[in-house]
Amino acid sequence: MKTLQLLRHAAFGLAATLTTGAAYAQATPAPQERMLPPNPQSRALMEPKPSPAATATGKIGAVDVTVNYSSPAVKGRTIWGGLEPYGKVWRAGANEATTVEFSKDVKVEGKALPAGKYGFFLVPTEKEWTVIFNKVPNQWGAFKYDEKQDALRVTVMPRKADMNERLVYVVTPTGLVMRWDKLEIPVSIK
Repeated sequence: MKTLQLLRHAAFGLAATLTTGAAYAQATPAPQERMLPPNPQSRALMEPKPSPAATATGKIGAVDVTVNYSSPAVKGRTIWGGLEPYGKVWRAGANEATTVEFSKDVKVEGKALPAGKYGFFLVPTEKEWTVIFNKVPNQWGAFKYDEKQDALRVTVMPRKADMNERLVYVVTPTGLVMRWDKLEIPVSIK
């Protein structure tokens, strides 16, 4: 008698599982279909960013260097003196301000800068650029940039370079280089 009851329970369980599975299969969209979230903000999170986040890391001597930035593209635009006007503080990337972090004290273009994380800004001009390390690393763009919070300002000379569609930072054994469009901005660090 108990065996018969066990068989009935097993058969009932199997039937319920098959019925539920079939109902689920009918209600679930095919894997190739992409269901979009109902609101535009959620959809925006799923779409690729036009200026994706990027990180450059490396060593300058015994110093660990990390650069966090967003990488915009040229997209056929005039960058220097156009999209990025001359004489204006620029976040040195897109979206949030670029940050640079040093694990130990360094000398930037011969001037002392303590270890730490800094907001990194540039002021482009046609001849020379101002490089800024600001004490406030977490900023959106340069909208609330405050010169009073600068830890260090130095001047560097831009150089012509091969075309770089996307902005990129490179940590080299002798410093930091920003490349975008047909320019590169070298910053000597020891």
